[in-house]
Amino acid sequence: MSNPATPTPPLPKLLEFLKHESSAGLILMGSALLALIVANSPLADGYFHALHVYIGGLSVLHWINDGLMALFFLLVGLEIKREMLEGQLSSWGQRILPGFAALGGMIVPALIYVACTQGDSTALRGWAIPMATDIAFALGVLTLLGSRVPASLKVFLAALAIIDDLGAVIVIALFYTEQLSMLALGGAAAVLAVLIALNVFGVKRVWIYLLLGVLLWFFVLKSGVHATLAGVMLALTVPLREKGEKAVDHADHGHSPLHRLEHGLHPWSAFLVIPIFGFANAGVSFAGMSPHAVFDAVPLGIIAGLFIGKQLGVLGFTWLAIATGRAQRPAQASWMQLYGVALLCGIGFTMSLFIGGLAFGDGGELMRETKLGVLGGSVLSALAGVFVLRFLVRAPR
Repeated sequence: MSNPATPTPPLPKLLEFLKHESSAGLILMGSALLALIVANSPLADGYFHALHVYIGGLSVLHWINDGLMALFFLLVGLEIKREMLEGQLSSWGQRILPGFAALGGMIVPALIYVACTQGDSTALRGWAIPMATDIAFALGVLTLLGSRVPASLKVFLAALAIIDDLGAVIVIALFYTEQLSMLALGGAAAVLAVLIALNVFGVKRVWIYLLLGVLLWFFVLKSGVHATLAGVMLALTVPLREKGEKAVDHADHGHSPLHRLEHGLHPWSAFLVIPIFGFANAGVSFAGMSPHAVFDAVPLGIIAGLFIGKQLGVLGFTWLAIATGRAQRPAQASWMQLYGVALLCGIGFTMSLFIGGLAFGDGGELMRETKLGVLGGSVLSALAGVFVLRFLVRAPR
């Protein structure tokens, strides 16, 4: 008999999330490949020129990275809030294993990157690049493996990546913030206060939150804090439940503002925002680049961080949590399957490229090296993960 004090999380919501993210990962692979082809074709000059055309005071690339990606961060914030309050991360028992794994997957890659770039203060700004796991890309790869990966591991990977995203948001807020404008910060704080008041008084019209969210984005953009964090701030104010609904009541909260907004944003984020971001940011020209370029400090640090650091950190901290009795191994999952998933955590595409842009700017040689490192580390991790899960794991009967 289940404990009435611990409500069963609504798995259909998570399964729907996994389905969206898996499909998005396959589309993201295609957009990244297309960007690489275009950047190394006769269309390359037009591709790079179009990204730096200015519209309304911002370049096209800035509109994508600061504007469109705010929608992605809004969705990330909604997912974090939902999972923390009612989903797979709603209790400390559920958070321990993916939490340990995510922590290891952030600390070890960052340390490896720092070791590779030690002595170069400019390159060291990119220390957070290999910390991220691209949930859409990783789940897309898992989809290709079918039943070889139990559902419990897909849930584990999703929870790990959500905590990973939370860590990335905190890192961006703390370490990649420019000189602050107190006037703009005050405006953002005032709008945020109004949003919180709307939540407290039970206002459930999503359009009101979104309208104020645009104003919040403008103030955050002008404040020096990265504009995409406005998406996370807005998400945390959107009500999860109708006013008066208890935490254990799950019967009708599919109609709550948070669920309606999350459901509406998922296809736009998965099939428009992320593919556009991937196409705009994955294009790296190999013209004039020697094979030895991967051994430069920045690409080497990123490749080593994603491919070596992620598997060591995720698997090592997972083993630590299980060995000390703090958590249990996911149901029907072997250690070899866990190792395969740890390898896939080295796919750091979207958030890694995003942090790289914050660290080194949108252009220049260091950003080109960042793209090379992210692509190299992500491809190596994907291929190794597929090899382990496809050839070293016994298929279920």
